[in-house]
Amino acid sequence: MSRTGKPYDAVRMPLALVRAAAGSSAPGVVAGVLAEVLYGPVICHPGAWYYALVPPGTCETWRSAEALVRGPGAWLGIPRPDRTEPTSVIPYWAVPVKQAGKLCAPDAVSELLRVGRARLEGVAP
Repeated sequence: MSRTGKPYDAVRMPLALVRAAAGSSAPGVVAGVLAEVLYGPVICHPGAWYYALVPPGTCETWRSAEALVRGPGAWLGIPRPDRTEPTSVIPYWAVPVKQAGKLCAPDAVSELLRVGRARLEGVAP
């Protein structure tokens, strides 16, 4: 477990929205889309959530109703650095940390969620 708020905040993204935005439920496809559009580390907690690591302070300005941001005082289960293969139960890095301090852009995360919601509702994004 790691405390959020200092090195990063974490956007808790519903699995269904992320899969809809990616156009697939295949872990490899989803990971590829996340890497392409978010440009930062993403953790998958199988069966429930994806967590995009975003700059600290994002929780103060986040305006998307599609996801919750965990900021100061929250805890997040962080996989071992080498846990990058999808599992059905254990959290893993869908998009591993490539460079210290390189985090997902909050606007990109919000857009991904908007696209996912539009696709779930049958509206062209």
